Amino acid sequence: MTGPGTAPAPPSKGGRWIRHWDPENETFWKETGEKVARRNLFFSVLSEHIGFSIWTLWSVLVLFMGPEYGLTPADKFMLTSMVTLVGAVVRVPYTFAVAIFGGRNWTIISATLLLVPTVAAFVVMEPGTSFSTFLLVGLLAGIGGGNFASSMTNINAFFPLRKKGWALGLNAGGGNIGVPVIQLAALAIIGAGGGPRVLLGIYIPLILVAAVMAALFMDNLEHVKNDTGAAKDAARDAHTWIMSFLYIGTFGSFIGYSFAFGQVLQNQFGRTPLEAAYVTFIGPLLGSLIRPLGGWMADKYGGAKISLWNYVAMGVATAVLIGASMEKSLALFTGAFVVLFVLSGLGNGSTFKMIPGIFQNKALAKGLEGEEAAAYGRRLSGASMGLIGAVGALGGVGINLAFRQSFLSYGSGTGAFVAFLAFYAVCFAVTWSVYLRRTAPRVAVATAASDAEPQLSYAKV
Repeated sequence: MTGPGTAPAPPSKGGRWIRHWDPENETFWKETGEKVARRNLFFSVLSEHIGFSIWTLWSVLVLFMGPEYGLTPADKFMLTSMVTLVGAVVRVPYTFAVAIFGGRNWTIISATLLLVPTVAAFVVMEPGTSFSTFLLVGLLAGIGGGNFASSMTNINAFFPLRKKGWALGLNAGGGNIGVPVIQLAALAIIGAGGGPRVLLGIYIPLILVAAVMAALFMDNLEHVKNDTGAAKDAARDAHTWIMSFLYIGTFGSFIGYSFAFGQVLQNQFGRTPLEAAYVTFIGPLLGSLIRPLGGWMADKYGGAKISLWNYVAMGVATAVLIGASMEKSLALFTGAFVVLFVLSGLGNGSTFKMIPGIFQNKALAKGLEGEEAAAYGRRLSGASMGLIGAVGALGGVGINLAFRQSFLSYGSGTGAFVAFLAFYAVCFAVTWSVYLRRTAPRVAVATAASDAEPQLSYAKV
């Protein structure tokens, strides 16, 4: 038996499987675990980054599709809505895949699968292609959205609770940044007079690089494999669905606005594809970069507190957007939209940090201690992340459909922003009443050290 002061190297078997993994043991973590965990984090970010780029590919491709393609603004919003929908739905099986195949093995498979939508788009991307064909090929791109779920489930198992906010924020932020990167690439290509096939041709070799790097440098954790029952247990827990709802407000906003921002600028303010591309990458870029900061702040102050005030700020930014939209002020509208992106990224980090803390505190409430409590928390939080990520991504579908209806009904996005403002108010109320209200039951969650018994103080929600 391994004593508390020993730190054995993680013995492996064929196929880069790690048998022993105890990140909560500080000696193990310092001498062995941290180096291995950081290596897996780095290459997980690379694969997830490419996945996000392919998922949001059509937010860029629609900017290339002028009148000669014969698509209306409603057609384009429908196309991006359906791509977002598939990306949300596939997150559920991708969560199970880590337990079935192992984190490294599934990263190789999921990265390689990205070739399918990319090559298909390369083939059909030309005027004269029917809307139904574009829709079918766009649906294939949705598989890129699944990489987030499997990556977060995998990386969650590698890091100790005290580091999860930072690690998960970095993992997700590095993935999210795939959105502005592909938008920047599109800006460069449009500016140089190139076509969409140039962009697609750049990403095909990058996909192959991500798959090869995962094969060479990542590991599988044996204790995660064959635990498909964890997702069922997580699905039975009410907090999984409460956090799913809150994640709609943060990540749903981020991915929904990432798909819609350029189209809103084109349809509401008459921007050309190049003019829209000049600014559409800024919001997703800043929102991605700030996500690790949201996780770090949640580690320090408690995720629920950061999330609560973040929803307030998102509501204020949305109110400014409504005013700018009604006044037809492009400068104010663009600035407020970028701020909303930043806040959605900050909230992504803080809400996801809440998840491990919730299940860790549930373990302590059950009377579990030490590694047994840590294992319980890792098991359920890892499984719940895929489900929460899937439901959260559905917010992106709702945002694009809301914009579509708003433009059909009012000729602008104002009606959609009013609906978003109401939703952020509900997210604020849920966060306060479930995780911060002084009279709320403490069965599962300690929101900060001052609100909890001493033995719960390290597991802030």
